[in-house]
Amino acid sequence: MTTPLAPPSPTAATPRPGTTAETALFGAGCFWGVEASFRQIPGVLATRVGYAGGATDHPTYEQVCTDRTGHAEVVEVTYDPSRVSYEQLLAVFWENHDPTTLNRQGPDVGTQYRSVVFYASPEQQAAAIAARDALQVRGRYRKPVVTQIEPAPAFHPAEEYHQRYLEKRGLASCHIG
Repeated sequence: MTTPLAPPSPTAATPRPGTTAETALFGAGCFWGVEASFRQIPGVLATRVGYAGGATDHPTYEQVCTDRTGHAEVVEVTYDPSRVSYEQLLAVFWENHDPTTLNRQGPDVGTQYRSVVFYASPEQQAAAIAARDALQVRGRYRKPVVTQIEPAPAFHPAEEYHQRYLEKRGLASCHIG
């Protein structure tokens, strides 16, 4: 079942004066719903869906779907850190998928659907590890959190028809289960 798309949150086209935009890269299964969730956060300036973490240069969706390229479906989030913290983005990431399933989200199976945080700095790495460990300690899940935390590799934007996929169709999320 789908729900109508809520209006986008008010975000600035550029970061606040004196602030530099930062980028985060998250893989949480099918990128369509994950992108839609991040787009609603005040302080998120832009999102792009794409592929990261594999061996093929400039992979296509069809290639990634074979589960042979090693890429994960990811969302690149450009944000204003004076309006939204990396930790807040991590919280949205954890809430939008099951971090205990290895290479699977709902009915989607394969390494392209793995749970992964690709960090761009030592600060992002430390925050991601701390958030993952805290999530495990809280005991929300019966199974261990298997989210990978790795250095950010090259990001390859997905084809245009994947960008803002749900928004283009008037949908807020893709429900799996």
